[in-house]
Amino acid sequence: MAGLDPASQAKRRFSAIISQIAHLEPIIEPAVEAAGFRLVRLRLMGGNTKTLQIMAERADGTMTVEGCAILARALQDFLEKENPLEGDYELEVSSPGIDRPLTRPADFARWAGHEAKLELHTPIDERKRFRGRLLGLDGQDVTIESQGLRISIPFRQIAEAKLVMTDALIAEDLKARKRADSLQAAQARD
Repeated sequence: MAGLDPASQAKRRFSAIISQIAHLEPIIEPAVEAAGFRLVRLRLMGGNTKTLQIMAERADGTMTVEGCAILARALQDFLEKENPLEGDYELEVSSPGIDRPLTRPADFARWAGHEAKLELHTPIDERKRFRGRLLGLDGQDVTIESQGLRISIPFRQIAEAKLVMTDALIAEDLKARKRADSLQAAQARD
């Protein structure tokens, strides 16, 4: 990249990373599913030594430390065999957490009623950032209520979105964990 100014070099590296992510997701997602998990988000970060971040959960929406370890081992074996990434990288497997990212249209329907932050690729009415209560989907548009207004945003327009930590979200997470623990205990007895 000799001859390019630092901003152009950074833009070129960013474009290369985005290209790698687009290439990696269809390769890695089936491996995540084969291990019994659902891919929430895949990110490739860093410079000389990259970090491949895999955020995943079980079908019931839970993820434990043990689950992260199981998935990390399965992915490490898969990545060593398939070698889809050039150069050195570190694998990081995590749960989405309570204030999880919203990455697929179904996420916006699943978490309707909860508060979220959205950042857009390009402004709508001179705004790129919105915070409000998710109302769900209307076709391919995400609908939120923000500052007393109902706003529809095309899904493709959303650069990043995540849930906001609230008491209602924490309560729902606790209920889901109790259901998962009860199910696990019942399966252990059988």
